[in-house]
Amino acid sequence: KSQLILGLAFNEHKRTLLMRRQYGELDRLVEDALKIHGSRDGFNGSPPPKLKVSAAQIIDFAAAHRVGDEQGQMGKGRDLLGIDEATHFAEQQIRFLMGWNRTDDPKQRVRTVLATNPPLTAEGLWVIEMFAPWLDPRYPNPAKAGELRWVVSNEDGKDEWVKGEFDVRVNAAGKTIRPTSRTYIPAKVSDNPYYAASDYERQLDAMPEPYRSLLMGGFRTSFRDLPNQIIPTKWVTLAQERWRPTPPQGIPMCAMGVDASGGGEDPMIIAPRHDGWFAELTEVPGKDIPMDRSGSYCAGVVIGYRRDKALVVVDMGGGYGGPMYEHLVGNEVETRAYKGAEASTRRSADGKLTFTNKRSAALWYFREALDPGQPGGSPIALPPDPRLVADLTAPTFEVTPNGIKAETKEKVCDRLGRSTDRGDAVVMSWFEGPRASTDTLEWMGLQKRHGHFTKKPQVLTSGRPPLSAGGRR
Repeated sequence: KSQLILGLAFNEHKRTLLMRRQYGELDRLVEDALKIHGSRDGFNGSPPPKLKVSAAQIIDFAAAHRVGDEQGQMGKGRDLLGIDEATHFAEQQIRFLMGWNRTDDPKQRVRTVLATNPPLTAEGLWVIEMFAPWLDPRYPNPAKAGELRWVVSNEDGKDEWVKGEFDVRVNAAGKTIRPTSRTYIPAKVSDNPYYAASDYERQLDAMPEPYRSLLMGGFRTSFRDLPNQIIPTKWVTLAQERWRPTPPQGIPMCAMGVDASGGGEDPMIIAPRHDGWFAELTEVPGKDIPMDRSGSYCAGVVIGYRRDKALVVVDMGGGYGGPMYEHLVGNEVETRAYKGAEASTRRSADGKLTFTNKRSAALWYFREALDPGQPGGSPIALPPDPRLVADLTAPTFEVTPNGIKAETKEKVCDRLGRSTDRGDAVVMSWFEGPRASTDTLEWMGLQKRHGHFTKKPQVLTSGRPPLSAGGRR
């Protein structure tokens, strides 16, 4: 794959940018480029390296270790962007870099090549969504390897797959958006004649799973979790396999986790829950939220999705949820403020573990709820959503004298290159909201008679003490 982008740079393009996530990883790419070039003529090794192949052909090398480093490429047009080991990058970095591909030569093709092995951690799962017709087994109209599909970026910056090259879109400003092509080409070690003739494949055969299958070309193989990862990836994917498009019959909406937005790029996410079944997440783009009346607007959206007098759980981190919380309470909507940094007195299911704050406890409780080995199995059913998988499986933990401490949200967001809003909304909804799994009829009767949750439904989950209607013990 690395040789592919080098070959394209030398044979098909005039201005090329080749990238790795870290500068130390560029050495081999530069060495191979010089080998193809045949000399060091035209090469400048001072960071960032540059190879002037001819007066009309230049290859630049660069890295973007931290999210934000990619902005150093702003305004530097090129007709080939080749990213080696693309799943090491954050999606935000990839999409920003792709935005600067251009040329003033109408005969010159412009393209991006993401040369990559499959993601080894959940942080690289964005590639499944970006190439959904080839990689997502749930995609309704799967594509064949090498088949061209066409895509536009809608007003929310999301990919929208269209019928073909001429299936244009017109945005709210009246601008015509023309589709670009995208494809996926699988590769195996045996496709490289040099590696096939060497001992490389035997070395890969000696690697432990899942690395062996991943690096041999099994793109959909499960990857290994990070050390001290709070929520195992397999438990999340099992919960998604249990999911069905409609909630279990007779189970009311119990809670709604709401991750508030401060406007801009971050959306507001709503995670409605019917006991252990979660509805598809609702996303309200930040740009659509009028900041001069964000509280009333967001409260109105939440009420529009609310059913069965469900408890609304609002994330108060960052201060964005305050105005919405006040409007909901003012309209007599049962609402609870969630502050992840607050101290927590809760304990793990076996009573042995304590937690440094509420966020750590919430993530751990959701881990326990997802555990397929608990009596009766896990009650959780999650909608298919690659970003939700990444959000839930990204945080790690450490054991401190004060209890389990989850990796800070700021650090997780730095690694992902975006907010973990989808995962946060789901975890809040489970942690704070009531659960009615064992006494649905009594639950619904209480609603009918009293109009809200007044009695404490006795619910046993994972061997814990009974839960009250407020989710407290």
